[in-house]
Amino acid sequence: QVQLVESGGDLVQPGDSLKLSCIGSGHTLDDYAIGWYRQAPEKEREGVACIGSSDGRAYYADSVEGRFTISRDSAKNTVYLQMNSLNPEDTAVYSCAATPFEWCGGYDDMAFWGQGTQVTVSS
Repeated sequence: QVQLVESGGDLVQPGDSLKLSCIGSGHTLDDYAIGWYRQAPEKEREGVACIGSSDGRAYYADSVEGRFTISRDSAKNTVYLQMNSLNPEDTAVYSCAATPFEWCGGYDDMAFWGQGTQVTVSS
């Protein structure tokens, strides 16, 4: 069992950067593939990034490719999402999720979820 807590969400202006943290407890996150998902009002949940459990390979949705970076800090048992060049379309609740499998999946495939953190991009 692993518990996940997100932090770092904020109100920022277009073009700004933000770094989200997903802090794990109860088990090392190195044994899990970790994904970042977001959900905006009246929109479907979207998987934006995933870091694999075995080799640290990363995946990004087309909408964030080149702007977002997912990374691990094993010593801190934390996975980060660095978000650059934010725009209003990035406004959403961002959640991290873990699966004991090698790679992330959809909502039903992820075993553990955090509570989410709000990111609002507005001028």
